[in-house]
Amino acid sequence: MLHKAASTTILLLALTAAAGAQERSKYPPDNALKLSQIVTTVEKRPDFRYIHSIDWNDDGYYEVTYYTTDKAKVEINYNPVTGQPQ
Repeated sequence: MLHKAASTTILLLALTAAAGAQERSKYPPDNALKLSQIVTTVEKRPDFRYIHSIDWNDDGYYEVTYYTTDKAKVEINYNPVTGQPQ
């Protein structure tokens, strides 16, 4: 009986920790760069024309889609802390 109760407690703790980790990934971390800094990095890329979209991915990065002067679509994932492509 004690073994079953301990197993149940461990399972509940694991589920709680997993839920907490999922909740944290819905938002950039506290030490993330400002989004405006990411935008500035994108705007400095060669042949940049305009940003189409920026989305936060629950895996922990920004998904940036932009177009170049020759109308090519570019999709890059940016690390929110370093501001570098990943």
